Amino acid sequence: MLRRPADRRRDSHAAQRIPVSLTEDIKAHAAYLGFDLSGVTTADPPRHGDYYAEWIEQGLAGEMAYLGRQIEKRQDPRKILPNARSLVVVAMNYRCPDPNPSPESAPDDTPNPSLRSGTSEDPQGRTLQPSPDCTPEDPQDPSLQPTPDCTSDSSPRGKIARYARGDDYHDVMKEKLQALLRFVQERADHPVEGKVYVDTGPVLEREFAVRAGLGWFGKHTNLIHKRVGSWLLIGEILLDIELDQDGPTSDHCGTCTLCLEACPTDAIVEPYVVDSRRCISYHTIELKGAIPLEYRAAMGDRVFGCDDCQDVCPWNRRAPETGHPAFVARPWNEKPDLVEMLGLTPEAFRTRFKGSPVKRTKRRGLLRNAAVALGNTKDPGAVPALADSLVDDEPLVRGHAAWALGNVGGTRALAALEKARKTEEDPWVVEEIDRALAEFSAS
Repeated sequence: MLRRPADRRRDSHAAQRIPVSLTEDIKAHAAYLGFDLSGVTTADPPRHGDYYAEWIEQGLAGEMAYLGRQIEKRQDPRKILPNARSLVVVAMNYRCPDPNPSPESAPDDTPNPSLRSGTSEDPQGRTLQPSPDCTPEDPQDPSLQPTPDCTSDSSPRGKIARYARGDDYHDVMKEKLQALLRFVQERADHPVEGKVYVDTGPVLEREFAVRAGLGWFGKHTNLIHKRVGSWLLIGEILLDIELDQDGPTSDHCGTCTLCLEACPTDAIVEPYVVDSRRCISYHTIELKGAIPLEYRAAMGDRVFGCDDCQDVCPWNRRAPETGHPAFVARPWNEKPDLVEMLGLTPEAFRTRFKGSPVKRTKRRGLLRNAAVALGNTKDPGAVPALADSLVDDEPLVRGHAAWALGNVGGTRALAALEKARKTEEDPWVVEEIDRALAEFSAS
């Protein structure tokens, strides 16, 4: 029996249809799930594995002992997932709107003057030419310098790093990655084993992100993408199947050193090397004990993390704001009231920061940071709240409140310290009170 011409046309179209690879399917589904960037690389050992071990051995991780565990797994993904062959690496943009946008972050109709090498694209995909007015050899363009935050009311305000102003990215990204892993397992024509990580596993994720084409290592050690900048959160799936791999991205920092110069504690000791023990993010988040005296003034108004090295990065000047509601700042995280923060009870802390990255520092750590920030304001109006904190249940809070009162000065601060000295029993807090009292005597 003869077949109808229509059938032959359908067969012809089917023969010409280009098959979509599993890798392309995975990337498309990653975008559907909300990942801004995705790429694939092999599970070969990272090139910087030995350097990482040396960084740990030199003590540059500070008290973050967890970073020194499972070094052998960090140096080879196949020791995490036997027979691992590929990594799907994803990233999400977390840049929430700045409550007080400065000139360098405002949109304009001119190309980004800081684009360094050849042409690139702005967030709308338009091709941009580098301006001769600001090259890697000319990093001091005043328009790229940050401006101080201002607040409309008189209560001192603190600053929380952008990534922590919304929901906890671990929860947000892990759920999406697990959904992506299920997609892979359903689409593959045989059983697939995989492991999902978001910043918590023994994976040198930034190196794999570079290898997968998601960006390059900035001199501040963060991942930078030409279009999105460095406001990126990274996650990955280790898979025991082979996928089409992407090529690595080249470095586009040039001779720019703005991030090194902007660091308030000189924590970026050389390009691509951070000494965590100097870093304000480390002191305000990871350090569990007292903040070293030499770094307290440099903290300024920061109570959780620090964005200074990213704020000045030219590649962030036109970085798009996040499109993810989960990363939009919660109202109380945008410019938190320091006096209110210092008065948080344990229950209020748990309620306010449920599902937030800020909970990592625990109440005692956050109130420690708030006390230092209030001390740095030298605002006499902060004295009553700081005086109340001299009887907090946590010695860590009491000691930093004593330092802050010494920094603010005044008769009311002196009276509060003298009263606390009569009853304080913790040796370290007594030391902090005595040091603060000595400041009064010296003045």
